[in-house]
Amino acid sequence: MTSQEEGTVARTVSHEAPDLAEAPGVEGGELELRPDAVPSPSFDGSGAAVDPDPVDRRRRRRGMRVVLVTACVVVVAAVAAGAALGVFGGGDDDPEAKAPSGPPATTQVKRTTLTSSQALDGQLGYGDTVAVQAPAGSGSAQSGQAQGGGGAGAGIVTWMPSDGDTVTRGKPVYKVNQQSVPLLYGSVPLYRTLKPGVSGSDVKMLEKNLKALGYDGFTVDDDYTSDTAAAVEEWQDDLGRTETGQVTAGDAVVASGARRVAKAELAVGDSLTGDVLTWTGTDRVISVDLPVQYADLAKKGGKSTVTLPDNTTVTAVVTEIGTPTSSGDSGGGGQDQQNSSGSGSSNATVPVELKVQDAKKLGAYQAASVSVEFAAETRANVLAVPISALFALPGGGYAVEVVTGSTSEYRKVQLGTFGNGMVEVSGSGITEGTVVGVPK
Repeated sequence: MTSQEEGTVARTVSHEAPDLAEAPGVEGGELELRPDAVPSPSFDGSGAAVDPDPVDRRRRRRGMRVVLVTACVVVVAAVAAGAALGVFGGGDDDPEAKAPSGPPATTQVKRTTLTSSQALDGQLGYGDTVAVQAPAGSGSAQSGQAQGGGGAGAGIVTWMPSDGDTVTRGKPVYKVNQQSVPLLYGSVPLYRTLKPGVSGSDVKMLEKNLKALGYDGFTVDDDYTSDTAAAVEEWQDDLGRTETGQVTAGDAVVASGARRVAKAELAVGDSLTGDVLTWTGTDRVISVDLPVQYADLAKKGGKSTVTLPDNTTVTAVVTEIGTPTSSGDSGGGGQDQQNSSGSGSSNATVPVELKVQDAKKLGAYQAASVSVEFAAETRANVLAVPISALFALPGGGYAVEVVTGSTSEYRKVQLGTFGNGMVEVSGSGITEGTVVGVPK
């Protein structure tokens, strides 16, 4: 090869090698071909050029081809990476610019009804605890009878239920001096001695319970007659009590229904005084202290979604809405429920109680912290997409990737109500059935 031919090779290599000065991924920004990459020729006696080492020259040519091919691969890879990252143009914030590549999956804009919600902490349990107190003048006098001793302070507890026990109508709440003090259902407590000639709602409450327990021969009304007294004597005999035909305060405990014992405060052998036990309802309920700013979310009979510790959800219905209370308020009479309007409105809450419609779905949970979602706003007939379809724009706002055939573009949208993993959207070209990109 002559010197002229050698220069041609060098020029050819220089001409064919791509300009990498601006290509990312090439260190130093250029590909250098050293002069010693092409060997110098030698000549024989006739002046003809002789390759000093043909095998070595072929090896060198293959080496040069490898260098050039490698450089081209680097360029292609750099261009592909730049296209994927948007470094080759398209750097403006136009939300309707062409998307760099198609989305991994698609969905359609749907017309639907969205309900936004507010999630608040709640407590699963059996509701508020209420204390059952020994009647005034406890002892044998608590039931107006003399068995087991006489005089105040002579009443001794001889039986107590266990924590978690359920007490139903007619069954003993506790026993004093071996006499049962049963449970009656109602809203009016025994506060006086009931006997023939007495009338009132407490008489009717007693007669309704006697009828429910299987006693008859009297009319259920407000009047305590001799027929009522006869039924009472039969009841007292079954309880093992003296048959007086009269019922006195302390002879029974009145509650709205069956009760579950939360904690026995007295033990067998204790004097009957103070709090005997605390109890709750028998149904598991969810209690929420609703901040006053969300008070309008709770409506009696309204449904809410409750998330349990294992992330399963159940439907609950609002059954009780209490009076707003402040965090500094405290209840009285051994009851947790508070009725004071309180002070310090910033900390005021509204006690709300919900009941799960299908208690079996609560599983074995007896007490647990839960999350309760109250419906806040419902919007019907709106266009919506999954929240995951939204893209945050650099200058603020959001867009969706609208897919048309094999192309896609970002279109700016306005957001409305969020609910059930969807979001209300509106904007130019956004209609029902529009195809948008979403993650897989």
